[in-house]
Amino acid sequence: MSAITKEMSFSEAMAVNPNAGEVFHKYGMGCVGCIAAVFETIEQGASAHGIDVEALMKDLNAVS
Repeated sequence: MSAITKEMSFSEAMAVNPNAGEVFHKYGMGCVGCIAAVFETIEQGASAHGIDVEALMKDLNAVS
């Protein structure tokens, strides 16, 4: 499985690992169902929600 990067859109991350949605939900990010999920990067979304992007990325890449 490929790694998820902070430069990916939410849609791209979900394509890499559909279980990433669990992590986004854990962080209170409803971005997966948002229209911006197609073009907003994970880093942009994390910043907009005041979330530590490095912690988010660690959790995203640990989920199986």
